[in-house]
Amino acid sequence: MPALTPFHLAIPVHDLAAARAFYGGVLGCPEGRSADRWIDYDLFGHQLVCHQVDGLRPAVAGDDAPASNPVDGHDVPVPHFGVVLELPEWQALAERLRAAGTRFVIEPHVRFAGQPGEQATLFLLDPSGNALEFKAFADIAGQLFAK
Repeated sequence: MPALTPFHLAIPVHDLAAARAFYGGVLGCPEGRSADRWIDYDLFGHQLVCHQVDGLRPAVAGDDAPASNPVDGHDVPVPHFGVVLELPEWQALAERLRAAGTRFVIEPHVRFAGQPGEQATLFLLDPSGNALEFKAFADIAGQLFAK
């Protein structure tokens, strides 16, 4: 795989303090620049910006969940964003999230077991209802786009 450059994603949040507790605290993302209405995070080498949006009503897993699409027996929230991690890093994140009492949309598990594209995956919502997926492959280069 060629070296990738970081992506930049800006998302709406209803409460910057809750975003800071989740992205900085639970996920352990280093905080970059910030202002009264936004915060930059280093999301595993990518730039995530949380922008406070007045009047945004947060969703909760299982309540007002985002739209979904069935994938390998689970209702995958759409839209969602996330990061592909190395398997040991994904395992450590999954354990940290479990230890924090995270309410998952889709619990950590292996999807497409024994098939091309087999991957470890988990889905959760941030405090504002933005859906995130973190996944890992035993062989990222060989499996990420496998058919």
